[in-house]
Amino acid sequence: MTDDGAAAAAKRTRSGISARPESALADSGLAHYRAEFPILEHTTYLVSHSLGPMPRKAGERLAEFARMWEERGIRAWAEGWWETSWTVGDQIGRIIGAPPGSTVMQQNVTIAEAIALSCFRPVEPARNRVVYERGNFPSVRYLYQAQPDLEVVVCENEGEIVERIDERTLLVPISHVLYKAGEIQDVEPIVRRAHEAGAHVVLDCYQSAGIVPLDVTLLGVSFAVGGSVKWLCGGPGNGWLYVRPDLAERLEPTFAGWQAHARPFAFEEEMEYAAGASRFLTGTPNPAAHYAGTAGYDLVEAIGVARIRENSLRQTQLLIDLADAAGFEVRSPRDPARRGGSVVLRVPEFAAVHAELEAREILCDFRPDAGIRLGPHYFNSDEDIRFVVEQVADIIDTGAYEPHMGAVALH
Repeated sequence: MTDDGAAAAAKRTRSGISARPESALADSGLAHYRAEFPILEHTTYLVSHSLGPMPRKAGERLAEFARMWEERGIRAWAEGWWETSWTVGDQIGRIIGAPPGSTVMQQNVTIAEAIALSCFRPVEPARNRVVYERGNFPSVRYLYQAQPDLEVVVCENEGEIVERIDERTLLVPISHVLYKAGEIQDVEPIVRRAHEAGAHVVLDCYQSAGIVPLDVTLLGVSFAVGGSVKWLCGGPGNGWLYVRPDLAERLEPTFAGWQAHARPFAFEEEMEYAAGASRFLTGTPNPAAHYAGTAGYDLVEAIGVARIRENSLRQTQLLIDLADAAGFEVRSPRDPARRGGSVVLRVPEFAAVHAELEAREILCDFRPDAGIRLGPHYFNSDEDIRFVVEQVADIIDTGAYEPHMGAVALH
């Protein structure tokens, strides 16, 4: 393709985004939520499995935070900032099926899991195993492998996890939805076996919270972790940790800070843990992130995760059907009960194809050993999905990906 031809194709693509009909979205009853995301005015956004778009009101909430800092100064701590670790945590709790007071905000998932692990220090040699699934996001694997007193047992699938849990197992970190293929895990047998063996399940809900219905209370997991960068559209800095209430009253994390103290503003020399999940907090909180995050959480609560899931299943099935018709390999589960919110397509030179999609203002991502990941969310129309499949086919057929050969993942 010539430079002039590529420019013309990009121009046609971008102009077509806003002109495409939104009737399918209107039929879902979710059309009015599209206006909540400014980026959709000029971009086809199918990457909420990686970074959900910024809601319009997030900017307003950040401005509110800045106004409080500017006008109230240090008084802002007593006028709302300090409490956000709990109040925003309770909002997350409503989304994941946790009771009030059992979920607190953290910086990210790795820190949340490190706090959970610290409850069992020093580790007993007779119970020092972490049974871990290879398909988990690798950040927490690095955490566990860095501990010289832990033995990490890596499993290939959920069935092997159940088999490998025994009386030597301390923790079982698993994902509700695996990030590469968007596959929902059958969590219940793992939790049941962990309970039998006296081990603790740490459930990573990052790829399910806000897109797949979830009830951590019903599941009976010891801990649940997640963040807000993805389907919750809450932005970075908004990780969270749920601790089962009975455990929260008796565990004592050694990864602790002054916010975990029963009387933090007494500045006492010795630690006295706060009650419940508050004892799993660390240092000074990040109210700016918490203010921004609530804009996305409010939308999820207003729509309801069950309704979001219904629309997601319909749109991911449409995506699979269109991919089949185009001859693309689908790397995600076809069984709706096992499919999360994203669909992975394996196409020729997918890294370069992804780069050309981004040049055309179509945002998705790819993983090196998987393929292109596409994650429609409640604000996407069916036309968005048809459009991206058409564009992938066009890029392959015309060779428009060729200038991008050698592209690497940057997000």
